[in-house]
Amino acid sequence: MRVSLVLPVEDWRACGPAARAAEDDGFDAVTANELRHDPFAPLAFAALATERVQLATSVAIAFPRSPMIVANQAWDLARHARGRFVLGLGSQVKAHNERRFSVPWIAPAARMGEYIASLRAIFRCWEQGEKLDYRGKYYNFTLMTPEFTPEKLGLAPPPIALAAVGPLMLKTAAREADSARLHGFATRAYLEQIVRPMLETELHAAGKNFDHFEITGGGFIATGPDAAAVAEAAEKIRYRVAFYGSTPAYRGVFDLHGLADLGIRLNALVREGKWAEMAALISDDVLDLFCARAPYDGLPDAIARRFAGLVDTVSLDFPPAIPAATRRAVIGAIQAIPHRFAGFAA
Repeated sequence: MRVSLVLPVEDWRACGPAARAAEDDGFDAVTANELRHDPFAPLAFAALATERVQLATSVAIAFPRSPMIVANQAWDLARHARGRFVLGLGSQVKAHNERRFSVPWIAPAARMGEYIASLRAIFRCWEQGEKLDYRGKYYNFTLMTPEFTPEKLGLAPPPIALAAVGPLMLKTAAREADSARLHGFATRAYLEQIVRPMLETELHAAGKNFDHFEITGGGFIATGPDAAAVAEAAEKIRYRVAFYGSTPAYRGVFDLHGLADLGIRLNALVREGKWAEMAALISDDVLDLFCARAPYDGLPDAIARRFAGLVDTVSLDFPPAIPAATRRAVIGAIQAIPHRFAGFAA
């Protein structure tokens, strides 16, 4: 199984050293998220500081950005990383699109399908010299002059990963993207019974398979050097499970486990503004549905029980005081867990 690390995107000066250290420790990938900070710039520092590790946005919010702007950023990162960049995209939710980014919320899954298809068309134009003539319902790109055409990569264009929660976006990921980045609010049963079959059906229809389609995430990990550290990490995840479980859009995961009433009770607490009381409703049994938790010496087994056969890549980090030998042993043991993904198709 592949292992990734989230970069400290709040500090550009730290991103290069952190990426280099991750590479030295044996991580397969480093990622940059978009919460308070831009996800692209930190990866530029990481690209110049490393030689092997994969670099990915996880994820960049798509709709506020023109596909042409994103194509330029992805192209430059792919060039300077010598083909190691993966473009991770996400739609975010309606409220953030309309009220935080001031962009319309229109048919997000269909629009995302066109977004990715238009990126592919731009990449073909730049690398293969194909005339840019993408015409869709939501995006149209028909102008590209030599002055605005970047140099050819001489490499495969950047793979595209898509954050997906609901069925329409999961199907879009399988048809149009190279990877699905799953939400943490998922259980093993949900992945087995809902997510994987849906992806498999759509991949088969598109002439693709899991050998070249990466699945990332789909749960949480609570770990540390000892039981106290694991317990502290688990409490943070307990709150996150409660928070996500209070959202009606995610209720289907609870429903699968006969926990519909729990979702209703959590939502009622949110409506009453009782945020501090939510985590107490998440029992250890429920927490373990969503989370692999164990100290470092038992973590590979816990991850195998929770994710093996369903997921290709998990994200992990270590406190600064953890010795390099411990980090590398844990990473290596997780990487020994079999997974399906064999690399992106050229």
